[in-house]
Amino acid sequence: MLRRILCLLPIVAVAVWLYHNRTHLGSGVRQALDGNGYWMLAAVASTLLGWVAVSFARQGTVLERLPAGRLLVTQFAAGAANHLLPSGIGAGAVNIRFMARCGLPPARYSAALALYYLAEGVARGTLLLAFPEALRLETLLPEEIGLSLAATLAVAALLGVAVALACVGRIRRAVATFVRTALTDVRSLHARPSRALALWGGSFAFPMLQAAGLVTVALALGLTLPVGHLVLAYLAASVVAAAVPSPGGIGSVDAALVVALVATGATAGAATATVLVFRVITVWLPLLPGALVLAGLVRWKVV
Repeated sequence: MLRRILCLLPIVAVAVWLYHNRTHLGSGVRQALDGNGYWMLAAVASTLLGWVAVSFARQGTVLERLPAGRLLVTQFAAGAANHLLPSGIGAGAVNIRFMARCGLPPARYSAALALYYLAEGVARGTLLLAFPEALRLETLLPEEIGLSLAATLAVAALLGVAVALACVGRIRRAVATFVRTALTDVRSLHARPSRALALWGGSFAFPMLQAAGLVTVALALGLTLPVGHLVLAYLAASVVAAAVPSPGGIGSVDAALVVALVATGATAGAATATVLVFRVITVWLPLLPGALVLAGLVRWKVV
């Protein structure tokens, strides 16, 4: 009975979310249909390849060979879960369940999840910092927030973690065990070129494929901006929006992308239309199929 309820929960949640956002979804679909069809198909293709890239990156976090077909399908389902919970919690939970079903112990799949997020952050930051002068990052943050406040919050969070570790012995021992396991796995994975290539290749390929989707949508809608600026706008917006814990970046990524495109020279109307269609293709349309697949994976005990 509980498993049946768990199967239905993501479908119901997605259906409710789509119903409440039907106006934006309909507007985005209409604008997509009005754009250049070939470029729109290219945007869809880059989105599909994104799940393949994530699958490679996930495989690169563990020494064991994961079943490729189930791994790819799980990433598609994890995408839907990721848009129901904030800060990547949904995708992380689905992948933890998948790796547990594949026989990995808790310390190993926890280390694998941490390594994936670390590699993803390093990849996005490296790609963005490769062109430090092409886009002014300060234009992506509201003036009342500022980088100083962000730094203060980061320091406060680190101090809070340090105090917790110092005061709670059980947590300290668990973290120490986790760190030892993670460091051992990192050394072992990078001793195998196939795993290192999968981890870093997938981590770098995914944001570039997402950026390619934004570029193709912009071309389909006739937005005349340099391709490099569009790529950097996506990378900068995704990094800034990562600090806002909204489900799947919905709202935070949208706003940051619009501001980033305007900062590169687009008009507010063109930037909004481009972001709307981009999010329809990459997020909203795959939501319901992803929820159905997730329900099936839960039903068949894959996750």
